[in-house]
Amino acid sequence: MRAPTEERGSRISQWLRAAFVGCLVVAATATGLFAYRYFTLPKTMTMAAGSVDGEQARLMTAIAGRMTKSDSIIRLKIVTLGSGLEAAKAFSAGEADLAIVRADVADLSKARTVVLVSYGVVLIIVPPGSPDTMESLKGKMIGVIGGEINRNLIEALGREYDFAGTKVRFKDLTAADAQQAFRSREVNALLVVTPISEKYLSLLRGIFVGTPKRRPQLVPIESADAIANVAKAYESYELPKGTVRGSPPVPDEDLTTLRVPYYIVAHKNISENAIAELTKVIMDARRDLLTENPLLAQVSAPSTDKDAYVPVHPGAAAFYEDRQQSFLDKYGNELFLVPMVLGLLASLLTAARKIVGFDSENIATSLAPLHALAAPIRHACNEAELSAIEERIDNIIRAQLHRYSKGKGRASNAAALSLTAQRLEHLIQHRRSRLSAADPQVRYEPPEDQRRSSS
Repeated sequence: MRAPTEERGSRISQWLRAAFVGCLVVAATATGLFAYRYFTLPKTMTMAAGSVDGEQARLMTAIAGRMTKSDSIIRLKIVTLGSGLEAAKAFSAGEADLAIVRADVADLSKARTVVLVSYGVVLIIVPPGSPDTMESLKGKMIGVIGGEINRNLIEALGREYDFAGTKVRFKDLTAADAQQAFRSREVNALLVVTPISEKYLSLLRGIFVGTPKRRPQLVPIESADAIANVAKAYESYELPKGTVRGSPPVPDEDLTTLRVPYYIVAHKNISENAIAELTKVIMDARRDLLTENPLLAQVSAPSTDKDAYVPVHPGAAAFYEDRQQSFLDKYGNELFLVPMVLGLLASLLTAARKIVGFDSENIATSLAPLHALAAPIRHACNEAELSAIEERIDNIIRAQLHRYSKGKGRASNAAALSLTAQRLEHLIQHRRSRLSAADPQVRYEPPEDQRRSSS
Protein backbone atom coordinates (compact mmCIF):
# COMPACT_ATOMS: atom_id res chain seq x y z
CA MET A 1 0.00 0.00 0.00
CA ARG A 2 1.01 3.67 -0.42
CA ALA A 3 3.06 4.99 2.45
CA PRO A 4 1.29 7.47 4.80
CA THR A 5 3.87 10.19 4.05
CA GLU A 6 3.30 9.80 0.30
CA GLU A 7 -0.49 9.97 0.69
CA ARG A 8 -0.22 13.01 2.92
CA GLY A 9 2.03 14.77 0.37
CA SER A 10 -0.38 13.93 -2.43
CA ARG A 11 -3.33 15.39 -0.52
CA ILE A 12 -1.39 18.58 0.28
CA SER A 13 -0.49 18.94 -3.41
CA GLN A 14 -4.12 18.39 -4.39
CA TRP A 15 -5.44 21.05 -2.03
CA LEU A 16 -2.76 23.50 -3.06
CA ARG A 17 -3.91 23.10 -6.65
CA ALA A 18 -7.51 23.46 -5.50
CA ALA A 19 -6.65 26.68 -3.66
CA PHE A 20 -4.91 28.01 -6.78
CA VAL A 21 -7.90 27.28 -9.01
CA GLY A 22 -10.21 28.75 -6.37
CA CYS A 23 -8.24 31.98 -6.41
CA LEU A 24 -8.52 32.06 -10.19
CA VAL A 25 -12.29 31.59 -9.99
CA VAL A 26 -12.61 34.36 -7.41
CA ALA A 27 -10.47 36.68 -9.53
CA ALA A 28 -12.49 35.92 -12.67
CA THR A 29 -15.76 36.47 -10.80
CA ALA A 30 -14.55 39.75 -9.36
CA THR A 31 -13.42 40.89 -12.81
CA GLY A 32 -16.80 40.00 -14.27
CA LEU A 33 -18.66 41.90 -11.54
CA PHE A 34 -16.41 44.92 -12.00
CA ALA A 35 -16.99 44.87 -15.76
CA TYR A 36 -20.76 44.57 -15.23
CA ARG A 37 -20.79 47.52 -12.85
CA TYR A 38 -18.58 49.55 -15.18
CA PHE A 39 -20.79 49.04 -18.23
CA THR A 40 -24.12 49.42 -16.39
CA LEU A 41 -23.32 52.44 -14.24
CA PRO A 42 -24.51 55.76 -15.70
CA LYS A 43 -21.86 57.60 -17.69
CA THR A 44 -21.04 61.04 -16.28
CA MET A 45 -20.08 63.73 -18.77
CA THR A 46 -18.82 67.21 -17.95
CA MET A 47 -20.59 70.14 -19.57
CA ALA A 48 -19.18 73.67 -19.67
CA ALA A 49 -21.88 76.34 -19.66
CA GLY A 50 -21.22 80.06 -19.41
CA SER A 51 -23.19 83.24 -19.92
CA VAL A 52 -23.26 86.65 -18.29
CA ASP A 53 -26.69 86.08 -16.79
CA GLY A 54 -26.20 82.36 -15.98
CA GLU A 55 -29.20 81.37 -18.12
CA GLN A 56 -27.39 78.59 -19.96
CA ALA A 57 -26.11 77.00 -16.75
CA ARG A 58 -29.63 77.02 -15.26
CA LEU A 59 -31.00 75.44 -18.41
CA MET A 60 -28.50 72.59 -18.37
CA THR A 61 -28.88 72.08 -14.61
CA ALA A 62 -32.60 71.56 -15.14
CA ILE A 63 -31.92 69.03 -17.90
CA ALA A 64 -29.31 67.27 -15.74
CA GLY A 65 -31.86 66.95 -12.92
CA ARG A 66 -34.37 65.46 -15.33
CA MET A 67 -31.83 62.88 -16.47
CA THR A 68 -31.15 61.85 -12.88
CA LYS A 69 -34.85 61.45 -12.06
CA SER A 70 -35.47 59.35 -15.17
CA ASP A 71 -32.56 56.97 -14.38
CA SER A 72 -30.93 57.86 -17.67
CA ILE A 73 -27.68 56.13 -18.60
CA ILE A 74 -26.19 59.63 -18.83
CA ARG A 75 -25.39 62.02 -16.01
CA LEU A 76 -24.30 65.62 -16.51
CA LYS A 77 -21.82 67.48 -14.35
CA ILE A 78 -22.36 71.17 -15.03
CA VAL A 79 -19.33 73.46 -14.85
CA THR A 80 -20.54 77.07 -14.65
CA LEU A 81 -18.22 79.64 -16.23
CA GLY A 82 -18.43 83.39 -16.60
CA SER A 83 -19.10 83.59 -20.33
CA GLY A 84 -19.75 81.55 -23.43
CA LEU A 85 -16.21 82.27 -24.58
CA GLU A 86 -14.78 80.67 -21.42
CA ALA A 87 -17.00 77.63 -21.95
CA ALA A 88 -15.78 77.31 -25.53
CA LYS A 89 -12.15 77.59 -24.45
CA ALA A 90 -12.64 74.95 -21.74
CA PHE A 91 -14.12 72.61 -24.33
CA SER A 92 -11.33 73.23 -26.83
CA ALA A 93 -8.75 72.57 -24.11
CA GLY A 94 -10.31 69.17 -23.37
CA GLU A 95 -11.56 70.20 -19.93
CA ALA A 96 -15.18 69.32 -20.76
CA ASP A 97 -16.95 66.64 -22.79
CA LEU A 98 -19.80 68.96 -23.73
CA ALA A 99 -20.33 72.70 -23.94
CA ILE A 100 -22.76 75.38 -25.04
CA VAL A 101 -20.81 77.40 -27.58
CA ARG A 102 -21.30 80.06 -30.18
CA ALA A 103 -20.29 78.81 -33.58
CA ASP A 104 -17.81 81.60 -34.25
CA VAL A 105 -15.59 81.28 -31.15
CA ALA A 106 -12.63 79.09 -30.14
CA ASP A 107 -11.37 75.96 -31.88
CA LEU A 108 -14.30 73.66 -32.65
CA SER A 109 -12.43 71.17 -34.88
CA LYS A 110 -13.16 68.34 -32.41
CA ALA A 111 -16.72 69.47 -31.74
CA ARG A 112 -19.85 67.82 -33.06
CA THR A 113 -23.27 69.36 -32.64
CA VAL A 114 -25.93 67.76 -30.48
CA VAL A 115 -28.73 70.34 -30.54
CA LEU A 116 -29.20 73.87 -31.81
CA VAL A 117 -29.94 75.92 -28.70
CA SER A 118 -30.74 79.29 -30.30
CA TYR A 119 -29.44 81.97 -32.64
CA GLY A 120 -27.71 85.18 -31.69
CA VAL A 121 -28.88 87.96 -34.02
CA VAL A 122 -26.48 90.80 -34.82
CA LEU A 123 -28.00 94.22 -34.10
CA ILE A 124 -26.23 97.51 -34.83
CA ILE A 125 -27.98 100.45 -33.13
CA VAL A 126 -27.38 104.11 -34.00
CA PRO A 127 -28.76 107.27 -32.31
CA PRO A 128 -31.91 109.07 -33.52
CA GLY A 129 -31.40 111.04 -36.72
CA SER A 130 -28.23 109.15 -37.70
CA PRO A 131 -27.97 107.59 -41.17
CA ASP A 132 -28.91 103.93 -40.98
CA THR A 133 -26.19 102.58 -43.28
CA MET A 134 -22.92 100.76 -42.63
CA GLU A 135 -21.06 103.45 -44.59
CA SER A 136 -22.22 106.05 -42.05
CA LEU A 137 -20.10 104.32 -39.38
CA LYS A 138 -16.82 105.46 -40.96
CA GLY A 139 -14.57 107.12 -38.41
CA LYS A 140 -17.07 106.40 -35.62
CA MET A 141 -16.71 104.71 -32.22
CA ILE A 142 -18.78 101.55 -31.90
CA GLY A 143 -19.52 100.14 -28.47
CA VAL A 144 -19.42 96.33 -28.47
CA ILE A 145 -21.35 94.52 -25.75
CA GLY A 146 -19.33 91.46 -24.73
CA GLY A 147 -16.36 92.64 -26.72
CA GLU A 148 -14.02 89.65 -26.69
CA ILE A 149 -16.57 87.09 -27.82
CA ASN A 150 -17.41 89.30 -30.82
CA ARG A 151 -13.84 89.66 -32.14
CA ASN A 152 -14.41 87.28 -35.05
CA LEU A 153 -17.67 89.02 -35.95
CA ILE A 154 -15.94 92.42 -36.02
CA GLU A 155 -13.22 90.98 -38.26
CA ALA A 156 -15.83 89.55 -40.65
CA LEU A 157 -17.65 92.90 -40.82
CA GLY A 158 -14.35 94.76 -41.10
CA ARG A 159 -13.22 92.75 -44.14
CA GLU A 160 -16.45 93.52 -45.96
CA TYR A 161 -16.78 97.20 -44.98
CA ASP A 162 -13.08 98.08 -44.61
CA PHE A 163 -13.26 99.16 -40.98
CA ALA A 164 -9.50 99.50 -40.79
CA GLY A 165 -9.32 101.81 -43.80
CA THR A 166 -12.24 103.93 -42.64
CA LYS A 167 -10.84 104.21 -39.12
CA VAL A 168 -13.79 102.64 -37.34
CA ARG A 169 -12.95 102.18 -33.66
CA PHE A 170 -14.41 99.80 -31.09
CA LYS A 171 -14.91 99.95 -27.36
CA ASP A 172 -15.82 96.99 -25.15
CA LEU A 173 -18.86 97.58 -22.96
CA THR A 174 -20.77 95.57 -20.40
CA ALA A 175 -24.51 95.16 -20.75
CA ALA A 176 -25.02 97.35 -17.66
CA ASP A 177 -22.97 100.24 -19.06
CA ALA A 178 -24.07 100.07 -22.68
CA GLN A 179 -27.26 102.13 -22.44
CA GLN A 180 -25.63 104.99 -20.55
CA ALA A 181 -22.65 105.07 -22.90
CA PHE A 182 -24.99 105.20 -25.88
CA ARG A 183 -27.21 107.98 -24.53
CA SER A 184 -24.28 110.11 -23.46
CA ARG A 185 -22.77 109.77 -26.95
CA GLU A 186 -19.66 108.17 -25.48
CA VAL A 187 -20.07 105.78 -28.39
CA ASN A 188 -21.68 106.51 -31.75
CA ALA A 189 -23.28 103.09 -32.18
CA LEU A 190 -23.86 99.84 -30.32
CA LEU A 191 -23.17 96.35 -31.61
CA VAL A 192 -24.92 93.55 -29.75
CA VAL A 193 -25.51 89.87 -30.50
CA THR A 194 -28.60 88.59 -28.73
CA PRO A 195 -31.08 85.70 -28.91
CA ILE A 196 -34.51 86.77 -30.06
CA SER A 197 -36.41 85.94 -26.90
CA GLU A 198 -38.58 88.01 -24.59
CA LYS A 199 -36.01 88.10 -21.80
CA TYR A 200 -33.21 89.52 -23.93
CA LEU A 201 -35.34 91.80 -26.07
CA SER A 202 -36.78 93.45 -22.96
CA LEU A 203 -33.27 94.66 -22.13
CA LEU A 204 -33.10 96.47 -25.48
CA ARG A 205 -36.53 98.08 -25.46
CA GLY A 206 -35.42 100.72 -23.01
CA ILE A 207 -33.17 102.13 -25.72
CA PHE A 208 -35.89 102.34 -28.36
CA VAL A 209 -38.18 104.94 -26.81
CA GLY A 210 -39.72 108.08 -28.25
CA THR A 211 -41.34 108.97 -31.54
CA PRO A 212 -40.04 107.47 -34.77
CA LYS A 213 -37.99 110.61 -35.48
CA ARG A 214 -36.42 110.65 -32.02
CA ARG A 215 -35.93 106.93 -31.64
CA PRO A 216 -32.66 104.99 -32.18
CA GLN A 217 -32.49 102.99 -35.38
CA LEU A 218 -31.20 99.61 -36.48
CA VAL A 219 -28.62 99.50 -39.24
CA PRO A 220 -29.13 96.78 -41.88
CA ILE A 221 -26.15 94.67 -42.95
CA GLU A 222 -26.86 94.63 -46.66
CA SER A 223 -23.84 92.48 -47.48
CA ALA A 224 -24.90 89.71 -45.08
CA ASP A 225 -24.97 87.09 -47.84
CA ALA A 226 -21.43 87.93 -48.95
CA ILE A 227 -20.16 87.81 -45.37
CA ALA A 228 -21.86 84.48 -44.71
CA ASN A 229 -20.33 82.99 -47.87
CA VAL A 230 -16.86 83.76 -46.57
CA ALA A 231 -17.34 83.35 -42.80
CA LYS A 232 -19.25 80.07 -42.62
CA ALA A 233 -20.11 80.47 -38.93
CA TYR A 234 -22.65 83.19 -39.83
CA GLU A 235 -25.93 83.13 -41.71
CA SER A 236 -27.79 85.86 -43.52
CA TYR A 237 -31.06 86.58 -41.71
CA GLU A 238 -34.14 88.70 -42.21
CA LEU A 239 -35.23 90.13 -38.86
CA PRO A 240 -39.04 90.42 -39.04
CA LYS A 241 -40.73 93.78 -38.73
CA GLY A 242 -41.62 94.71 -35.15
CA THR A 243 -39.41 92.03 -33.54
CA VAL A 244 -37.71 94.39 -31.08
CA ARG A 245 -40.72 96.61 -30.44
CA GLY A 246 -44.28 96.24 -31.63
CA SER A 247 -45.74 99.74 -31.51
CA PRO A 248 -44.27 101.69 -33.07
CA PRO A 249 -42.57 98.77 -34.81
CA VAL A 250 -38.82 98.25 -34.51
CA PRO A 251 -37.60 97.55 -37.08
CA ASP A 252 -40.26 99.23 -39.22
CA GLU A 253 -39.50 96.84 -42.10
CA ASP A 254 -37.86 93.43 -42.37
CA LEU A 255 -34.16 94.00 -41.67
CA THR A 256 -31.26 92.19 -43.34
CA THR A 257 -28.61 91.21 -40.82
CA LEU A 258 -26.50 88.29 -39.63
CA ARG A 259 -27.10 85.61 -37.07
CA VAL A 260 -24.84 83.04 -35.44
CA PRO A 261 -25.98 79.72 -33.93
CA TYR A 262 -25.47 78.57 -30.34
CA TYR A 263 -24.94 74.83 -30.10
CA ILE A 264 -24.62 72.18 -27.50
CA VAL A 265 -21.55 70.39 -28.79
CA ALA A 266 -19.92 67.11 -27.80
CA HIS A 267 -16.43 65.79 -28.37
CA LYS A 268 -16.40 63.73 -31.54
CA ASN A 269 -15.01 60.66 -29.73
CA ILE A 270 -17.94 60.29 -27.30
CA SER A 271 -19.96 57.17 -28.03
CA GLU A 272 -22.97 57.38 -30.32
CA ASN A 273 -25.27 55.67 -27.82
CA ALA A 274 -24.45 58.21 -25.10
CA ILE A 275 -25.07 61.20 -27.37
CA ALA A 276 -28.25 59.68 -28.80
CA GLU A 277 -29.57 59.29 -25.25
CA LEU A 278 -28.55 62.85 -24.36
CA THR A 279 -30.23 64.21 -27.49
CA LYS A 280 -33.44 62.34 -26.71
CA VAL A 281 -33.58 63.68 -23.16
CA ILE A 282 -32.99 67.28 -24.27
CA MET A 283 -35.60 67.15 -27.01
CA ASP A 284 -38.13 65.50 -24.67
CA ALA A 285 -37.45 68.14 -22.01
CA ARG A 286 -38.49 71.05 -24.21
CA ARG A 287 -42.19 70.70 -23.46
CA ASP A 288 -41.94 69.89 -19.76
CA LEU A 289 -39.35 72.53 -18.85
CA LEU A 290 -40.43 75.31 -21.21
CA THR A 291 -42.26 77.34 -18.54
CA GLU A 292 -39.21 77.54 -16.30
CA ASN A 293 -36.68 77.84 -19.14
CA PRO A 294 -38.08 79.88 -22.07
CA LEU A 295 -34.80 79.42 -23.94
CA LEU A 296 -35.91 75.83 -24.63
CA ALA A 297 -38.50 77.19 -27.06
CA GLN A 298 -35.72 77.77 -29.56
CA VAL A 299 -34.05 74.37 -29.13
CA SER A 300 -34.16 72.42 -32.39
CA ALA A 301 -32.25 69.94 -34.51
CA PRO A 302 -29.03 71.26 -36.09
CA SER A 303 -28.20 70.80 -39.73
CA THR A 304 -27.33 67.20 -40.57
CA ASP A 305 -25.70 68.13 -43.88
CA LYS A 306 -22.17 66.85 -44.34
CA ASP A 307 -20.94 70.34 -45.21
CA ALA A 308 -22.34 71.97 -42.05
CA TYR A 309 -19.92 74.39 -40.38
CA VAL A 310 -19.93 72.27 -37.21
CA PRO A 311 -20.84 68.70 -38.24
CA VAL A 312 -23.57 66.90 -36.35
CA HIS A 313 -22.53 64.13 -33.95
CA PRO A 314 -23.34 60.65 -35.37
CA GLY A 315 -25.33 59.80 -32.23
CA ALA A 316 -27.46 62.92 -32.57
CA ALA A 317 -27.90 62.31 -36.30
CA ALA A 318 -29.11 58.77 -35.55
CA PHE A 319 -31.77 60.21 -33.24
CA TYR A 320 -32.95 62.91 -35.65
CA GLU A 321 -33.05 60.53 -38.60
CA ASP A 322 -34.68 57.79 -36.53
CA ARG A 323 -31.78 55.43 -37.09
CA GLN A 324 -31.25 54.43 -33.48
CA GLN A 325 -30.26 50.83 -33.09
CA SER A 326 -32.76 48.25 -31.92
CA PHE A 327 -32.04 45.94 -29.01
CA LEU A 328 -30.74 43.21 -31.30
CA ASP A 329 -28.65 45.65 -33.32
CA LYS A 330 -27.13 47.14 -30.19
CA TYR A 331 -26.54 43.93 -28.26
CA GLY A 332 -26.36 41.37 -31.06
CA ASN A 333 -22.64 40.88 -30.62
CA GLU A 334 -23.08 40.35 -26.88
CA LEU A 335 -25.89 37.85 -27.42
CA PHE A 336 -23.66 35.96 -29.83
CA LEU A 337 -20.57 36.08 -27.64
CA VAL A 338 -22.17 35.23 -24.28
CA PRO A 339 -22.88 31.55 -25.14
CA MET A 340 -19.34 31.27 -26.49
CA VAL A 341 -17.94 32.75 -23.29
CA LEU A 342 -20.07 30.43 -21.17
CA GLY A 343 -18.84 27.45 -23.18
CA LEU A 344 -15.28 28.63 -22.71
CA LEU A 345 -15.84 28.97 -18.97
CA ALA A 346 -17.24 25.45 -18.83
CA SER A 347 -14.15 24.19 -20.62
CA LEU A 348 -11.93 26.11 -18.23
CA LEU A 349 -13.73 24.64 -15.23
CA THR A 350 -13.30 21.16 -16.67
CA ALA A 351 -9.63 21.84 -17.23
CA ALA A 352 -9.37 23.25 -13.72
CA ARG A 353 -10.86 20.07 -12.31
CA LYS A 354 -8.25 18.09 -14.15
CA ILE A 355 -5.50 20.42 -12.98
CA VAL A 356 -6.60 20.00 -9.39
CA GLY A 357 -6.60 16.28 -9.96
CA PHE A 358 -9.79 15.30 -8.16
CA ASP A 359 -10.71 12.73 -10.78
CA SER A 360 -7.26 11.19 -11.09
CA GLU A 361 -6.81 11.24 -7.35
CA ASN A 362 -10.14 9.49 -6.82
CA ILE A 363 -9.13 6.74 -9.22
CA ALA A 364 -5.71 6.48 -7.67
CA THR A 365 -7.16 6.42 -4.17
CA SER A 366 -9.59 3.61 -4.99
CA LEU A 367 -7.15 1.52 -7.03
CA ALA A 368 -4.00 1.96 -4.96
CA PRO A 369 -5.01 -0.55 -2.22
CA LEU A 370 -5.89 -3.12 -4.89
CA HIS A 371 -2.66 -2.57 -6.81
CA ALA A 372 -0.78 -2.98 -3.56
CA LEU A 373 -2.18 -6.54 -3.19
CA ALA A 374 -0.62 -7.81 -6.42
CA ALA A 375 2.79 -8.41 -4.85
CA PRO A 376 1.44 -10.22 -1.74
CA ILE A 377 -0.60 -12.48 -4.03
CA ARG A 378 2.47 -13.43 -6.07
CA HIS A 379 4.43 -14.22 -2.91
CA ALA A 380 1.65 -15.95 -0.94
CA CYS A 381 2.94 -19.18 0.63
CA ASN A 382 -0.31 -20.91 1.56
CA GLU A 383 -4.05 -20.94 1.19
CA ALA A 384 -4.63 -18.91 4.36
CA GLU A 385 -2.73 -15.93 2.99
CA LEU A 386 -4.69 -16.05 -0.28
CA SER A 387 -7.98 -16.19 1.61
CA ALA A 388 -6.99 -13.21 3.72
CA ILE A 389 -6.13 -11.28 0.57
CA GLU A 390 -9.49 -12.16 -0.97
CA GLU A 391 -11.23 -10.86 2.11
CA ARG A 392 -9.32 -7.58 1.85
CA ILE A 393 -10.34 -7.27 -1.79
CA ASP A 394 -13.98 -7.81 -0.84
CA ASN A 395 -13.77 -5.09 1.83
CA ILE A 396 -12.18 -2.58 -0.56
CA ILE A 397 -14.79 -3.22 -3.25
CA ARG A 398 -17.63 -3.01 -0.72
CA ALA A 399 -16.37 0.35 0.53
CA GLN A 400 -16.04 1.76 -2.98
CA LEU A 401 -19.49 0.55 -4.00
CA HIS A 402 -20.86 2.30 -0.95
CA ARG A 403 -19.23 5.56 -2.14
CA TYR A 404 -20.68 5.21 -5.63
CA SER A 405 -24.15 4.63 -4.20
CA LYS A 406 -23.92 8.09 -2.60
CA GLY A 407 -22.86 9.73 -5.85
CA LYS A 408 -19.27 10.29 -4.74
CA GLY A 409 -17.72 8.36 -7.61
CA ARG A 410 -17.81 8.25 -11.39
CA ALA A 411 -18.81 5.40 -13.67
CA SER A 412 -15.35 5.33 -15.23
CA ASN A 413 -13.83 4.86 -11.77
CA ALA A 414 -16.17 1.90 -11.07
CA ALA A 415 -15.20 0.28 -14.37
CA ALA A 416 -11.50 0.67 -13.56
CA LEU A 417 -12.12 -0.81 -10.11
CA SER A 418 -13.90 -3.80 -11.63
CA LEU A 419 -11.09 -4.49 -14.11
CA THR A 420 -8.50 -4.26 -11.35
CA ALA A 421 -10.47 -6.66 -9.13
CA GLN A 422 -10.75 -9.15 -12.00
CA ARG A 423 -7.04 -8.90 -12.58
CA LEU A 424 -6.38 -9.70 -8.91
CA GLU A 425 -8.76 -12.70 -9.04
CA HIS A 426 -6.80 -14.09 -11.97
CA LEU A 427 -3.59 -13.62 -10.02
CA ILE A 428 -5.09 -15.43 -7.01
CA GLN A 429 -6.27 -18.33 -9.17
CA HIS A 430 -2.87 -18.53 -10.80
CA ARG A 431 -1.07 -18.48 -7.43
CA ARG A 432 -3.45 -21.07 -6.00
CA SER A 433 -2.82 -23.37 -8.94
CA ARG A 434 0.93 -22.97 -8.46
CA LEU A 435 0.63 -23.82 -4.77
CA SER A 436 -1.49 -26.88 -5.57
CA ALA A 437 1.02 -28.09 -8.12
CA ALA A 438 3.84 -27.72 -5.62
CA ASP A 439 1.93 -29.54 -2.83
CA PRO A 440 -0.84 -31.90 -4.01
CA GLN A 441 -2.10 -32.20 -0.41
CA VAL A 442 -3.23 -28.59 -0.53
CA ARG A 443 -6.90 -28.35 -1.44
CA TYR A 444 -8.79 -25.11 -1.93
CA GLU A 445 -11.78 -24.69 0.33
CA PRO A 446 -14.12 -21.89 -0.77
CA PRO A 447 -15.42 -19.47 1.87
CA GLU A 448 -18.46 -20.55 3.85
CA ASP A 449 -20.81 -18.03 2.12
CA GLN A 450 -19.85 -19.43 -1.32
CA ARG A 451 -20.43 -23.03 -0.06
CA ARG A 452 -23.90 -22.09 1.14
CA SER A 453 -24.82 -20.41 -2.13
CA SER A 454 -23.64 -23.38 -4.18
CA SER A 455 -25.60 -25.79 -2.03
